[in-house]
Amino acid sequence: MAREIVMVGVSAGGLDAVCTLLGGLPGDFRMAIVVVQHRSKDSDALCEVLQDCTPLAIQEVTDKASAEPGNVYLAPPDYHTLLEPGYFSLSTDAPEMYSRPSIDVAFESAADAYGARAVGVVLTGANHDGARGLRRIVDRGGTALVQDPGTAEVKVMPAAALRAVPEAEVLTLEGIAARLLTLQSSPARPREKR
Repeated sequence: MAREIVMVGVSAGGLDAVCTLLGGLPGDFRMAIVVVQHRSKDSDALCEVLQDCTPLAIQEVTDKASAEPGNVYLAPPDYHTLLEPGYFSLSTDAPEMYSRPSIDVAFESAADAYGARAVGVVLTGANHDGARGLRRIVDRGGTALVQDPGTAEVKVMPAAALRAVPEAEVLTLEGIAARLLTLQSSPARPREKR
């Protein structure tokens, strides 16, 4: 069983972090990547900015669109991004931790839809969003990668993720990109649901 989806959660300090991470992946990377970044409702240039960092195709998530391998999908501002097996759905449910999109909401839906085929990545950020969702990914058999808090522009989010998931792999941004390359080639090992 191959891993299929990489969920990336990021907040404060995230633009440079995501550029570095995506810049470390080749154009033939085989998993779909979903970036959930806290951003304002009127933020509309992120796709163009990130496209300059990577050969992978970047697009904003639209409701009911399929999640295709080798593409990067950005959670749109002011919507929660949910994963179903093979496609996205968007929600205007109440913000969580003052955020919509919520990293936890996206990660939890990916964990439930993909199980051991999901990889969760938590990068720099200023709140605890993502910690609960990363825990769910691991509990469903998925893989957890966390930016080394010592290398993060804002340490709060990766530190919270490590408290929730102490078994997560702790890596630099370049190390996360390298690890994703090995994960796309190694089989996922399903685990019993807790």
